[in-house]
Amino acid sequence: MTTSTEKSYFDLHITGLGYLNRIREVKPKKGDAFLACDIAALNGPSDDVSYVRFDTRVSGSEAQHLVRRCIDAVETEKKVMIGFRLGDLWTDTFTYSKGKRAGEQGVSLKARLLFVSWIKVDGKLVFKAEPKPTETNERDPDVPVTSDASATQQAQAPEPFKAADEAADYTDAPALAAAESL
Repeated sequence: MTTSTEKSYFDLHITGLGYLNRIREVKPKKGDAFLACDIAALNGPSDDVSYVRFDTRVSGSEAQHLVRRCIDAVETEKKVMIGFRLGDLWTDTFTYSKGKRAGEQGVSLKARLLFVSWIKVDGKLVFKAEPKPTETNERDPDVPVTSDASATQQAQAPEPFKAADEAADYTDAPALAAAESL
């Protein structure tokens, strides 16, 4: 009889759509540098939208590649909207150091950006993730599927997005349909 010492985890994921902001490389005093960005996620009824701000650490090579490709668009103040999945949500308290709230306590929602399902720049769809296959054929269902083509794209240096004609035909995701109206 063998016993497993492998730990199991419960995942809590947040999915949504929102605007990409403040893409930056963070260099902590201790530890390795990492890519970070803010997401202003849409929340509430579509005729009275509110925003929830997430400060995210971009995890995974595909998500990092996609966010890096958005740097120029964000810096030139284009509207970059993404479909996303976040994980490992936690809060961080801080004290405002300037402005009208100087000295007051604030709370920041932090998470890891795990997956980008689609990207729109100024309303034009420039990326959509390939759908997962319906058959599981002995594969871990929690591991994202990437094609050889997307693996090749990841290995190349980041380049700015260009409108893709075939991407305009993609309309089967509910979140994307909601984004169309924005």
